[in-house]
Amino acid sequence: MSKIYLTTAIPYVNGAPHIGHAMDYIIADTCSRYHQICGDEVRLQAGTDEHGNKIFRKATESNMPVEDYVDENAAKFRDFIKKLDVEYTDYIRTTDADHMKRCQEIWRKIKDHIYSATYGGWYCVGCESYVTQKEYDENGGICPDHQKPYEHLEEENYYFRISDFKDEIRAKIESDEIQILPEFRKKEMLKMLEDAPDVSISRPTSQLTWGVPVPDDPNQTMYVWIDALSNYITVLGYPEKPIDEWWPATAQFVGKDILRFHAIIWPAMLLALGLPLPKVLCSHGFILADGQKMSKSIGNVIDPIEVLEKHGADAFRYYFLRHVDTFTDGDFTWEKYESAYNTELANDYGNLVQRLATMLMKNNIATAALKPKELDETYRNFMNNFEFAKAFDYAWEKVQGINKRIDDEKPWMLAKAGETEKLGQVLSSLTQELKDVNLMLSPFLPSAAKKVADIFDAETVTPPAEPLFKKD
Repeated sequence: MSKIYLTTAIPYVNGAPHIGHAMDYIIADTCSRYHQICGDEVRLQAGTDEHGNKIFRKATESNMPVEDYVDENAAKFRDFIKKLDVEYTDYIRTTDADHMKRCQEIWRKIKDHIYSATYGGWYCVGCESYVTQKEYDENGGICPDHQKPYEHLEEENYYFRISDFKDEIRAKIESDEIQILPEFRKKEMLKMLEDAPDVSISRPTSQLTWGVPVPDDPNQTMYVWIDALSNYITVLGYPEKPIDEWWPATAQFVGKDILRFHAIIWPAMLLALGLPLPKVLCSHGFILADGQKMSKSIGNVIDPIEVLEKHGADAFRYYFLRHVDTFTDGDFTWEKYESAYNTELANDYGNLVQRLATMLMKNNIATAALKPKELDETYRNFMNNFEFAKAFDYAWEKVQGINKRIDDEKPWMLAKAGETEKLGQVLSSLTQELKDVNLMLSPFLPSAAKKVADIFDAETVTPPAEPLFKKD
């Protein structure tokens, strides 16, 4: 048994949860549930990022005290995680008093790599970061992620000296001591590392008050990086408690848009603290809407709550874990979603359960003694390599194979012919296959898989009163 620590990127609570947040949660939860099946002890972190000017501005626009604003939005994310059928062990809010105190201690621990300087440059409020003149020129003065012009700022800040760690970070990425997935992102990160500047880690209190105070300097407020990125270890109790039982993280799940922060700034922070780097940084792509990037201005934003309420968490997880590649951009349309639900989830899986349970009941065949076999090597390899969509496909092929076998072997004809012994063997064999594949599906479709296990593990098999997935 191994100790497994998995993390999700903490979302910024200046708006409602979106599809990208869901991808972090369900991928990490799938990984967590898989390791639990394998007998590992797992901790899964989630949380919310609650400081900064964007939050303060939104609260002001909403005519709310900022504390009330973050409480209200943080609750939305916690409820969203629950709706996704995601089970975490550790939850952190960056406004937690313990987290803020620990961030200040981390600042003190890395102070030899911090310096004060006046800087003038282009700044994106949405990203809460400066960009180089080269990036400014390449983007035509407009942030590609937020579609807003960069602002020119000049102020005195504290800086974290990324340059102290570039060579060591490069060596660790190249040797896969910190493995970046997918592989092509590794080259991107190495390229970005070459030009990575020292990073601003504070703002003047006159410009930013809603945040963690910089230790021993009342004129500066801690900026997003040390505050937000540190959550992965402060939630474990660092620096008061030793964390080597769980750290380094087995895997950290992030969107591709924030991978560079986790592949450059975060490793530099850890090296400054004398801590090992996470074993894997696993980045997923964006969800497009009918081939286009989602945008409020275009009006094509997909509300994940609406998708969840349509057919429930299992249907949501089915589509986004099987029909969206783990590492690359995926596409959503309501037509694709409904087709996947009706023709695959309801028909292949739901109908299989109904048919098989009905035949077992009619022929009074018990299957409680049948136990799922160990997960096979192909499935394990996909899961261990974080290729969750491929693992899901592999399991689904087995679901389709059981359906085909029923059609080919026609157990109802054996019953009609009175071949009781052979019928029992065939139905027991089919049930064993279903229990085996149901175990494979359980990290992806936890609620449905439990219902299926309960049906076939009962002393007397009884088909569900209603289909597992009702077709539209």
